[in-house]
Amino acid sequence: MSDTNLVRFRAAVAGALAQLEARRQEVNDLNVFPVADGDTGDNMALTLRAVLTELDRLQDAEQPRTIDEIGREEIVQSVARAALLGARGNSGVILSQLIRGAAEELVSRPGQLIDATLIGAALANAADRAYASVRDPAEGTILTVVREMAHKIVTDVAHSPENPRFGPSTAASEQDAAIAETLERAVIAGQDSVKRGPELLAVLREAGVVDAGGYGLTLMIAGVVAALRGDEPPELDHHAPARISHPEHTSSTYRFCTNFAVTGSDLSAPRFIAPLEQLGDSVLVVGDLRTLKVHVHTDEPERATAVFADVGEVSRLDVADMRLQVARRDERVAGAAAGDGTDAPDPVRARALFPAGGANGVQRARCGAVAVVNGAGLAEMFRELGVHTIDGGPTLNPSTYDLLAGIHEVRAEEVVVLPNSANVVLTAEHAARMSDKQVLVAPTTSQQAGLAAAIAMAPDRSVEENARALTDALARVRTGAVAPASRDDAQGRFRRGQAVGFVDDEVLAWGDPADTLKAVLGTLARSDNGAAPELISVLAGQDAPLDLAEVQAMADVGIELELRTGGQPAYWWLLAAE
Repeated sequence: MSDTNLVRFRAAVAGALAQLEARRQEVNDLNVFPVADGDTGDNMALTLRAVLTELDRLQDAEQPRTIDEIGREEIVQSVARAALLGARGNSGVILSQLIRGAAEELVSRPGQLIDATLIGAALANAADRAYASVRDPAEGTILTVVREMAHKIVTDVAHSPENPRFGPSTAASEQDAAIAETLERAVIAGQDSVKRGPELLAVLREAGVVDAGGYGLTLMIAGVVAALRGDEPPELDHHAPARISHPEHTSSTYRFCTNFAVTGSDLSAPRFIAPLEQLGDSVLVVGDLRTLKVHVHTDEPERATAVFADVGEVSRLDVADMRLQVARRDERVAGAAAGDGTDAPDPVRARALFPAGGANGVQRARCGAVAVVNGAGLAEMFRELGVHTIDGGPTLNPSTYDLLAGIHEVRAEEVVVLPNSANVVLTAEHAARMSDKQVLVAPTTSQQAGLAAAIAMAPDRSVEENARALTDALARVRTGAVAPASRDDAQGRFRRGQAVGFVDDEVLAWGDPADTLKAVLGTLARSDNGAAPELISVLAGQDAPLDLAEVQAMADVGIELELRTGGQPAYWWLLAAE
């Protein structure tokens, strides 16, 4: 561009992201190819975010440099690498290749300002890059859309009697207007291509949808047009979500969408494709000899990363549970069809995760949380606080990859994990080290402590600030529990099936359920420093032998009891005093 800094270029990228964000959930609900996952819009948005972050790094506000001072080659290489490393999912990786291809063409023309001719060439090179990255390119997808966008521009330039070149004296407004006009024609061609997609790809036709990635690309280009004009984007049709969520093709057999980066030397992408295809499908391996980005759908993410154990360092691991994504999309679509409003974001969750508004078209929270939970009532309480939940089963024992998939689902790039069991802490810490997000594991060793920690969190704080806040909150909480004994006590205090009461993991009382619960409540009502707590929360399990009214009658005068049904299977009651 004619400017000497990256401001206008950044504004164009930001415009693309804003328009994609505005319909991100709509893009998510479209996808059925290559697998019916539910985060195509998210993955494309994350790729663009990575580019914006890199542009901000290059154009340091405190020490601004011109484009030539930074170096055009450095800009292209940095942006391409940022897109590659920030990409997630099949759609994100392909988008990173489109960005790399376009950037390579733009930098190959030193001294030439961007015009219709250069845009057409850049899109054509982007299409070539993207097609080359896919083992079995399918028509009707984003690949077709970008190729037909490029063809439209190149054809128009070839048949245009006037195609003026821009020079150093060209005003920025004149260049912006010309680029916007060119890209608007590309948007129209792209929308036509998107609509023809079902004619070319049977799985789209059977599901009654257009290609999610192709639609996302047209939204992005429309956003660039809007940014260049300082106006609304060209109007694009909305598209209904898929009629089906389980198309019959091989990818539906795999659970985890697995993405990671590999850094090393002499990394030849083709040599890794065959071993990865033995573990799953939708394999993409792109990059250069020093950095690769890998994408594969598999049930065994650990074996996929092991393919690179002897050749480089694996980092930025991201694992998404595609079955969970499909189930959630089914719920949204079913709710929309029934008109019951279940397709709308939960208001409490929306406030926690999207402080600027609803789930569509707003910035993500800075920090979110994921909790290991068991019990329908407990899971609902965590969700009311904006916390994503993982079902840990009766023993609260999820795998590393269950935790990684849960971290992926949190709509923030900084995440606090609430393990809620001492047995989960080491697994959670391993997942935190492997994740491509910034993750901290909180010292919550019970579900009731996890709730107290979740209440203390705020989405606009950093993960470190939230860690300090929840640590302070946990210091003010004492926990208790009553459960049926799973075996006879070696010391002869109780027999299997009798009630056992705990306070802070120490056995306090045993015998009759009511007497044991009363003893635990009495101990929690007296703090170590003599000051009574303001509130004691009691969460009833699914087989609790007393109803809530009987529990309420046990309250001491001056102590408020908060009674809810947690639904946990292993404990009759979980208690927390604050």
